[in-house]
Amino acid sequence: MHLKLPIKWEERLSYWRYKLLPRTLFFRTMLLIFMPLIGVQIVSVVVFFDSSWSRMGRRLADNLVEDIKVVLDLHQAGVPKESLALLANYDLQMDFNVIERGDEMRSSYVSEDNELVLEYLRDALRRDFKGMYWRIFYDKSNAKHDLVIIIDDGDEVYRFACPRKKVFSSSIFMFVIWMVATSIFLLGVSMLFLRIQVRAIDDLAQTSENFGKGIYDDGFKPYGSSEVRKAGLAFIKMKERILRQIMERTQMLAGISHDLRTPLTRMKLVASMMEDNQDKQDFLIDIDEMEKMLNGYLAFVRGEGNEEPVETDVAALVKGICERFKIEHKKIKYMSKSDGILMMVKEQALKRAITNIIANACRYGKKVEVRVECNERKLNIIVDDNGPGIPKDKRDEVFRAFYRLEKSRNKETGGIGLGLAITKDIIASHGGKIILGDSKLGGLKAVIELPI
Repeated sequence: MHLKLPIKWEERLSYWRYKLLPRTLFFRTMLLIFMPLIGVQIVSVVVFFDSSWSRMGRRLADNLVEDIKVVLDLHQAGVPKESLALLANYDLQMDFNVIERGDEMRSSYVSEDNELVLEYLRDALRRDFKGMYWRIFYDKSNAKHDLVIIIDDGDEVYRFACPRKKVFSSSIFMFVIWMVATSIFLLGVSMLFLRIQVRAIDDLAQTSENFGKGIYDDGFKPYGSSEVRKAGLAFIKMKERILRQIMERTQMLAGISHDLRTPLTRMKLVASMMEDNQDKQDFLIDIDEMEKMLNGYLAFVRGEGNEEPVETDVAALVKGICERFKIEHKKIKYMSKSDGILMMVKEQALKRAITNIIANACRYGKKVEVRVECNERKLNIIVDDNGPGIPKDKRDEVFRAFYRLEKSRNKETGGIGLGLAITKDIIASHGGKIILGDSKLGGLKAVIELPI
């Protein structure tokens, strides 16, 4: 169910989704796993702090303050300091002694300001020792009794030392460590299994893209989840059907070629024995036109399916084509901002497609410019001319087989209407497209886009 919002809000949401959300399936799925996991961690820690940690901290602080009060009450009752020291040490696990005023600040003492450890102890001291001066220190010279509490009741100064564990439990850290470690482990396992599933989809997509470019990968085997394997098997069956249809079509066209060329050859032989007159010339023209149409038709339907892709410097390929045309058309100009562009292409097929575009530009224009531009995603081959151009409403139709613009291209000046159709088919087999537009020179602009 999709909630319909005003168009303005839909555009804003689409913009922020595009900017904020990850683009790959792997990271989007990890986000779906990671965000709830973080939410559970935060809720667990907050609940633990609000309940178990605070309750335990208050109880430990209250117990320590009660022990201090017992010792002070016994001291005020007249119990000797030596006996109180033994009582505090053996029964209460802390040191007690009465010190001289001014001796409460030793060089080994460090002021303890850790709110996480001492928050509840300070609250208890404020509550039970109102009107008294007290301080809390950390004794770095004593590893056993490192927490020091100084209390001054106005008459005497008392020093209590105990281990910090009497007011602080490290279970919170162990709880957090175990929780984080377990989450990291589960996240790692999720990433591992998810990576396998995403890699299966990515391999299927790459194999499909290669097949669209004419690169046949016979080593692809579906793996991953049942849905991905099912999609992979469906692709393999589709590829087999397409290849079988291409093979059957090629075999059929080979037979048609043989059957049609034989009568054409006999017709040429008969024409050669005819007397030289206008009828013979017309007859030979018709035979040549039929042969030209037959060759063009076979070239269009056969395509370049048998050619294997090879690593080719496309910029050098375009430059070579322009150099050949410069011999006959001195007005052609080649420019390139990128050199050494290596791509896996069907070299002869791509050369034929580019040649068709440049040949059309040279045929109908007196000035031709060819540019090669490249970025991280695609390569553009741009051909501009100052010819008559093609009307905007006809730019899609010129790619149809046997379609010709009669006003500008006829049998004497052009072919049989298969050049652009063949070119589009070749460019599409490489995963690209060809776009026609208005040239800055005043004629036609043809842009060949090839993905890298």
